[in-house]
Amino acid sequence: MSPVAGRAKTPGRRPSKAPRRAVAAAVFGASLPVFMVSLNNLLVTNALPEIEKQLLMSITGLQWVINAYILAFAGLLLTGSALGDRFGRRKVFLAGIALFAVGSALCGMVRSGEVLIAARTLQGAGAAAIQPLSLTLVVGAVPAAKRSVAIGLWGGVNGLGVALGPLVGGLITAHAPWQWIFWVNIPVAAAAVPFVLRGVRETHGEDSGLDLPGMVMVIGAVTLAVWGIVQVGTAGWSSPSVLVPLAAAVVLTTAFVSWERRARSPLLPLHFYRQRAFVMSNLVSLAFYFGVFGSIFFLSQYFQDSLGYSALGAGVRTLPWSAMPMLVAPIAGAFTDRVGGNRLMAGGLALQGLGLAWVAAIAQVGLSYTRLVPALVLAGVGMGLVFAPTMAVVLGSVRPHDYSKASGANNTVREIGGALGVAALSTVYLAHFTVVRAFPFDAARAFVHGMVAALWVGVAVLLAAAVLSLFIPASPALADEDGESGMNALVPAESPGTEGRLAPASAD
Repeated sequence: MSPVAGRAKTPGRRPSKAPRRAVAAAVFGASLPVFMVSLNNLLVTNALPEIEKQLLMSITGLQWVINAYILAFAGLLLTGSALGDRFGRRKVFLAGIALFAVGSALCGMVRSGEVLIAARTLQGAGAAAIQPLSLTLVVGAVPAAKRSVAIGLWGGVNGLGVALGPLVGGLITAHAPWQWIFWVNIPVAAAAVPFVLRGVRETHGEDSGLDLPGMVMVIGAVTLAVWGIVQVGTAGWSSPSVLVPLAAAVVLTTAFVSWERRARSPLLPLHFYRQRAFVMSNLVSLAFYFGVFGSIFFLSQYFQDSLGYSALGAGVRTLPWSAMPMLVAPIAGAFTDRVGGNRLMAGGLALQGLGLAWVAAIAQVGLSYTRLVPALVLAGVGMGLVFAPTMAVVLGSVRPHDYSKASGANNTVREIGGALGVAALSTVYLAHFTVVRAFPFDAARAFVHGMVAALWVGVAVLLAAAVLSLFIPASPALADEDGESGMNALVPAESPGTEGRLAPASAD
């Protein structure tokens, strides 16, 4: 038992402020790198025209600047979680921060498109270690009663990165060389490391084995699935370049499931999928990211192509939507245990769907921006209500030593959902864009016509997910070996047998 734990249990004595500072340092240090990762999701798109000019890249090359990151990130999420469980979550988390920073520095120094693509792959690999382990470290650093609040704060930091991505990207591309969109990551990474070293205690998963065959199969399956999906926009659903990787992904997924049934240390325990809360929360995540990222893809273009704003102006005008999660997610986290994650998720998805339906109903060329603001705020509040409760329900449906694997699985589903949303809504958009081209061609009007049709599909998916979330059990009843379940099974640091597991950092 640590001295801090002993003092906390002494009757009549106030808890020391030292553990509180250690918890704050752990939450901040584990959350800050996620801000860096989420910020970068939308930074690069603003710089693509300048990258094209300076590095003389083709359209296909520019697509690889985006896709190399997505493929490495999505394909390695489960592997990043497994490596953290095996070698130490803090150690692998710090390695992910270092790898992301190195990849960012290389991106800022490149002189050729090929090296930029390789450096973006390094960034994606680093992000795959940061994203799932970050949440596990945050949850392990706080007392059980405060975990939903901590998840809400984590979601708010994540939302802040999403909100500032277009704005920071627009500012940099307007006033500085494009390389600075990568250099901004270095001070963020450097600032996070001392907090992680000071506040986060090393933890391991219960499984000490490493499922190498499972890793190879899941990396191949997820990478091929995402690759096939991102090809849809240029090749179409019936193209061999789409169908072949998707078919190969199905084969590898089938082989992966078969292997996991008999693996001694499975990369993704299949008993997760006997838990209704886990399965349905992941389906909701898939639908949520399908609708949100598919819609964001078009709205950012709508502000520039149809309303005439610059990249920076468009970034500023998305803030009523993208900044709301930063404010709402911590509040939603604080009320998750009291209200129920399923109800918050249902309400958030419904608000998100209604906000996008409002946009679809009034969108037109030359529309006054002020008419869009209430709809964007409504959609943003809805998005903020979904982030924290979803992760709380996912983690609450598995045993504590499986948190990293559950987080990795959920993040993988989210990435696939986002890629699928962009691909599917782009298909709808192109079909309706073609219809308008039969008339005297007006590019702006054709874009709005296609965008509105795509948004209605996103609305339908979000509202269906809202209904689905109502059927998620309010209190997942998964018992571990000691009869405890979910989030409440994570015992405080002062309890026996917690050394080296998920426990708050000590103050010394």
